[in-house]
Amino acid sequence: MKNILVSGLITIETTVRIDRFPVNYSPVDYQFNGINTTISGVGFNIAKALKTLGASPVFLSIIGNDIYLNIIMDEVNRLNLDNKFILPIIDSTAQSIILYNEEKRKIILDLKNIQDIKYPVKNIDTVLNDIDIAALCNINFSRGLLKIFKDAGKIIASDVHVVCDVNDEYNMDFMRYSDILFLSNENILGSEYDFLNQLIGKYNNKIIVIGLGGSGLLLFNRENNEIKQYPAVKTRKVVNTIGAGDALFSSFIYFFAKTNSVQYSIEKALVFASYKIGGKGAAEGFLHEKDLLDICIASNF
Repeated sequence: MKNILVSGLITIETTVRIDRFPVNYSPVDYQFNGINTTISGVGFNIAKALKTLGASPVFLSIIGNDIYLNIIMDEVNRLNLDNKFILPIIDSTAQSIILYNEEKRKIILDLKNIQDIKYPVKNIDTVLNDIDIAALCNINFSRGLLKIFKDAGKIIASDVHVVCDVNDEYNMDFMRYSDILFLSNENILGSEYDFLNQLIGKYNNKIIVIGLGGSGLLLFNRENNEIKQYPAVKTRKVVNTIGAGDALFSSFIYFFAKTNSVQYSIEKALVFASYKIGGKGAAEGFLHEKDLLDICIASNF
């Protein structure tokens, strides 16, 4: 299996279950097991998903030297993820609050000052030669790693999440350098094929995946110049769709690193993401590879 590196955000995440959007005002709402606080963040979610599936990713991140430091490190150690590339070099760890129901979610993300910090590139010299795939999340401290891994001939994968412009100033570097590019259709509803064709024409991504929520996904494979839509699958009741994109992205990378098969990887990723959204938080609901394959066999996915 190819060796995978993940560079991305760790947050302290609080999820709050609500009845409906928009939220009706009342002075007090009582919740019983509807509020949950965990360690999350796109980078952490991807690293945890890969580890749960069976990989041993190298994980790079930046966190605060604050009251959450030991909690984060304890959880990272519990998952048997190497913590030596997780650097507590800012004052406060990023935090998020997520309001959700079965259909929608609203994310409120406080990045503190992490966007002003660069990841010290000297820290990756010891692992650069051993990495085959670099999953570089679109947080600013990953930006400086894009050219390093590209020049080293590594496969770069990135998820730019919600974009609506192929010239998006913030995400352009990630779109330009990525061999494997994921994004959501949330800001391009009804124009997914047009936007995909714009990406194909402007960049040289080998694989592009646009998540379509409950309608599945669109996949472009430059090897055969084919665009194909895959329907969503259902494995269990949906609880919270937060983190579905991270789950799809990480599981695709995992199976692609093992098999080099785009079709096999995307089919397994759809099942992995479907099962994941039966969990409450963005970092919950991940399956081991064997359990995932058992579900595929039992349900004929």
